[in-house]
Amino acid sequence: MAMSSCSKLLITCIALVILCLSPANGQLSSTFYDKTCPKAMSTIKAAVKQAVAMEKRMGASLLRLHFHDCFVNGCDGSILLDDTPNFTGEKTAVPNNNSVRGFDAVDTIKSQVEAACTGIVSCADILAIAARDSVVELGGPTWTVQLGRRDSRTASRSAANRNIPPPTSSLAALISSYGNQGLSTKDMIALSGAHTIGQARCTNFRAHIYNETNINSAFATSLKANCPSTGGDNNLSPLDVQSATVFDNQYYINLKSQKGLLHSDQQLFNGGSADSQVTTFSTNQNAFFGDFTAAMVKMGSIKPLTGSKGEVRKNCRKPN
Repeated sequence: MAMSSCSKLLITCIALVILCLSPANGQLSSTFYDKTCPKAMSTIKAAVKQAVAMEKRMGASLLRLHFHDCFVNGCDGSILLDDTPNFTGEKTAVPNNNSVRGFDAVDTIKSQVEAACTGIVSCADILAIAARDSVVELGGPTWTVQLGRRDSRTASRSAANRNIPPPTSSLAALISSYGNQGLSTKDMIALSGAHTIGQARCTNFRAHIYNETNINSAFATSLKANCPSTGGDNNLSPLDVQSATVFDNQYYINLKSQKGLLHSDQQLFNGGSADSQVTTFSTNQNAFFGDFTAAMVKMGSIKPLTGSKGEVRKNCRKPN
């Protein structure tokens, strides 16, 4: 029996409603490059594996690039842009300057992906994939990365200064900062677990170890040797004193012992509303891994440029 025009219209309307209700408006997909660049995932994985083998810390650096990208006008690769005559980029913003790193590693990954398929894979997607692959390389969980982001043609130093939570943040400020990005308190606590890998500069934890009381005294003393009260701003200490290059739940165990390196870390276990979730993660690594991966997918879906918006940069450092 022939379908009436009215029925066809109804089916079309239902299809549009389903599309609009699907995640990220149906715009991101785990299979986005399956036909256009089938070697993309394996190429990025191999490049990340090599980068982390050369320097374990690079895993944390690549993960952090994705986070600092997504918190500034969405996951659009803007953090990778160098300054131009038309805009001041995000690399010299307070949370990033002399701190965020891994740009050369991204350049290497991008060049290898471009060799596999020119002008197809965005820098924003490379950051999302490299973040996942870095976590896996350091012993952490895997997850399905949603893809199809495009790259911005501009960046915003002021937005980076405004939106990336500083290490001096209170618990309330952290909850608010993540909430502004559509992330829940549980998401925030889980994503903070990224500090189970990586290093921080003395300038970012000096006040915590010298001026605050919610820190294990022996731990504070041990840190002062490498972080004097004046000078040595760029001296590094591991965010997780126990296993700085292994992605595990030790970060939360440290917090329960008042061994959070940053002021903002210890705020998660300081007699406040986050304490119970920290306790759960400290005793159940699988719970942490599950909530972390879910939060990473959620964070990776913040305001992506898709369709005809933005571009696919050939060089991650500059617009085409």
